[in-house]
Amino acid sequence: MANQASSTTDKDAPLKEDIRLLGRLLGVVLRDQEGEAVFHVVETIRQTAVRFRRESDPQSGTELNRLLRKLTRDQTISVVRAFSYFSHLANIAEDQHHNRRRRAHLLAGSAPQQGSIAYALSRLDDAGVSGAAVRGFFKGALVSPVLTAHPTEVQRKSILDAEREIARLLAERDHPLTTKELARNTQLLHACVATLWQTRMLRYSKLTVADEIENALSYYRITFLRELPALYEDIEAEIASHFPQRHASSDELPPFVQMCSWIGGDRDGNPNVNADTMKHALVRQSTAIFDFYLDEVHALGAELSISTLLVAVSPELQALADASPDQSAHRSDEPYRRALIGLYSRLAATARMLGAAHVLRQEVGAAAPYEAPEAFTHDLKVLADSLQSHHGAVLVRPRLAVLKRASEIFGFHLATLDMRQSSDVHERVLAELFSRAGVEKNYSILGEEDKVALLLAELGKPRLLYSPYLAYSAEAESELTILRTAREIRRRYGDRAIRNYIISHTETVSDLLEVLLLQKETGLLHQEWDTETGEASNARNELMVIPLFETIPDLRCAAGIMDRFMSLPQVRRLVANQGDLQEVMLGYSDSNKDGGFLTSNWELYKAELGLVELFDRAGVKLRLFHGRGGTVGRGGGPSYDAILAQPAGTVNGQIRLTEQGEIIASKFSNPEISRRNLELLVAATLEASLMPHAAEGKRARKLAGFESVMEELSEHAYRAYRNLVYETPGFTDYFFAATPIAEIAELNIGSRPASRKSTRRIEDLRAIPWGFSWGQCRLLLPGWYGFGSAVASWLDEAEDAKEHKKRVATLREMFKEWPFFATLLSNMDMVLAKADLAVASRYAELVPDRKVRNAIFKRILEEHERTTSSLAVITGARERLAGNPLLARSIKNRFAYLDPLNHLQVELIKRHRAASAEGRTLDERVRRGIHLSINGIAAGLRNTG
Repeated sequence: MANQASSTTDKDAPLKEDIRLLGRLLGVVLRDQEGEAVFHVVETIRQTAVRFRRESDPQSGTELNRLLRKLTRDQTISVVRAFSYFSHLANIAEDQHHNRRRRAHLLAGSAPQQGSIAYALSRLDDAGVSGAAVRGFFKGALVSPVLTAHPTEVQRKSILDAEREIARLLAERDHPLTTKELARNTQLLHACVATLWQTRMLRYSKLTVADEIENALSYYRITFLRELPALYEDIEAEIASHFPQRHASSDELPPFVQMCSWIGGDRDGNPNVNADTMKHALVRQSTAIFDFYLDEVHALGAELSISTLLVAVSPELQALADASPDQSAHRSDEPYRRALIGLYSRLAATARMLGAAHVLRQEVGAAAPYEAPEAFTHDLKVLADSLQSHHGAVLVRPRLAVLKRASEIFGFHLATLDMRQSSDVHERVLAELFSRAGVEKNYSILGEEDKVALLLAELGKPRLLYSPYLAYSAEAESELTILRTAREIRRRYGDRAIRNYIISHTETVSDLLEVLLLQKETGLLHQEWDTETGEASNARNELMVIPLFETIPDLRCAAGIMDRFMSLPQVRRLVANQGDLQEVMLGYSDSNKDGGFLTSNWELYKAELGLVELFDRAGVKLRLFHGRGGTVGRGGGPSYDAILAQPAGTVNGQIRLTEQGEIIASKFSNPEISRRNLELLVAATLEASLMPHAAEGKRARKLAGFESVMEELSEHAYRAYRNLVYETPGFTDYFFAATPIAEIAELNIGSRPASRKSTRRIEDLRAIPWGFSWGQCRLLLPGWYGFGSAVASWLDEAEDAKEHKKRVATLREMFKEWPFFATLLSNMDMVLAKADLAVASRYAELVPDRKVRNAIFKRILEEHERTTSSLAVITGARERLAGNPLLARSIKNRFAYLDPLNHLQVELIKRHRAASAEGRTLDERVRRGIHLSINGIAAGLRNTG
């Protein structure tokens, strides 16, 4: 085994070996492609950077600066490319090592690892939770990762494809290989690294929504289509093992993990998304799932060569075979093959009907398309039941069981497409409809109560506001067409194709009612009318109206808005027809940009508590949709810990959460890593929903005390953060100069603009590039700023030394006993481990106003010192990531390769901005070098935005 020889003495030895191998191959490619001189420059810089970081040698730091400053433009580009690719290769090696260590634990028969289904079930069993309760959980559960495209996705699909092949080849080296096989493997790795070097890392044309759709579909082909069904099988086996029962068939799980997507349906701030992109998304999604089904049915036809001369079949299976267009005498005794040929013909006809441009293999004969995916699932069940009843149970599992499960999960739509739009757009459209219909001339200036009254009155009327004989603005026509298209999509692909409508910037009840009225206008809200009284009844809306509470004020109003909304009789009836279930989305990104790290997390926590209490009182099941991003500043961090840290009662078997930008590649581009991440989501949801919450008596009083302290800390943190970001003169200029935000906005890395408006206001900037920029300059400010001031201020309020000591003890107790606070500090610890103030000071030099630069950077330095000191006082750990040495080593090792990229990025930005200021022609290679460095730093930090 090429990579296991030294694993008995050093668990990380195979990782180090893989990194050395990939680094050596990159060096060979660099020498071949760029020449000996460039190779020597890169290698000298690498060795110097490693000495500086790992040996804390100040002389090496001085030497590194000298080497980097004397590089020519072309040398700079080569160095940036080399270190960027090394970051990518190190990521691949680390992911492979995670898979390797997980497999080692399984082979050794170790106790179940935290985050696994086996671990979750063991915990529940120990806590006295019954098997019936566990099975009941799955019957009503929903775990839904939602893939989104955002303007920080810096990976090209071509790069991802090459990296996946490198990962496969590295995994192959863990198996016993002959000398020739090992040499062949190394040659193939060499070829892959050379391919990477010769592949353009950046896009030179703007990414379109269609490109984003195709990029997302690649993850389904690589991972979700096979890994999700396999995960269900694993969960069923674990349940049967922990909670055995007489009838094993009842262990079969419903399709509770459902994939969703915003790509093609999220219009908020993206003018490139419209009715056509929605239709295109569903056609491409449907084509992808039919390609999979057709391939699998074809393969099954080759495999299931069972002859009725040797074994009987069920009457239902025989009927399927008899209905097949295949009449070949050669297969007259092979009913499974004939039945599958019939299934293939029906699938092919359905695929064409739903927009597939072509079917790869021509079917044997014509057949009627399937009317719904359930009919396809039924036919697969006929095959499975016949096999199980006639000595063929062993033939079900290899492929047929996976295909049947896939048909239940993915239907004919693959993933539910969410719709999203900003509330102000809905208001403008309805204001126009009201005015043109002569109902209300100035809807937009009405007070909230008057708006609500008018909207409710219109919802109760059978006639429409819209007239096909009047002309409307382009915006109104577009929005109405989009909703009509959603109705058409649901008819074609099934109700699961589109079922959610998210309202950004929800601030009032009228924001929610407006979307209900727009559904009525477009045939998505159905009511029966009493001919005598003229009143509406039995109302049902096809799209669940989901508020998105994003800013700090919005989060504080969330429970109040939902209380007033669900108290309206018309709305309560609609909610009842949704199964007494209502979803609420919480935005992590904008709340962080608005109020800072600590306050954002605390207001999210409080909003959840308020919503749980309200929904319990109303008798409605709450489903929370967490709009988390990749960075800690945007709600990132380990999903498992984040879910378990949710307040009691907020998960309750139902959870949706966004997977954004480059995090999709990090989590789901490798099948094993993908399977593990999906399992983590399910395990965390299971534990958070069913583990008993002992929040009574003394414990409840203690938790109330913790929450009271947190409220005070949040107030101090909010003031410190707002004062810096929104109240300090010159801060906006500092941010735009000391980070590569302007250069990031130029990248062709997303179809959505980086800012909602063409301004330099922080308020208008999207939260995603805001976080991305702070990561690039190595401050990662959104993930920690304000915490130090909060703790210091709260401790300073102590009346005497005894009270001060008591307060410190309280903070330490909060860290040890309160998962919310522990997770908060753990995530902040990770961010601080990745921050580097010495590197950040280089970026501060880009600020032309020395007074502004010194004043603001000094404040950031002081807050960083307060934050690290406060963290040490509470946790007792002076070193970063003391509780996670593996991650600490990983980050430390990466710094040596990030340092040159950060330093060169600063130099390239200086040249680029100087040329722009002087009116000189911008050097395209310099601009490209900046963008390459952005890519490399993002890969090195492993969370860009």
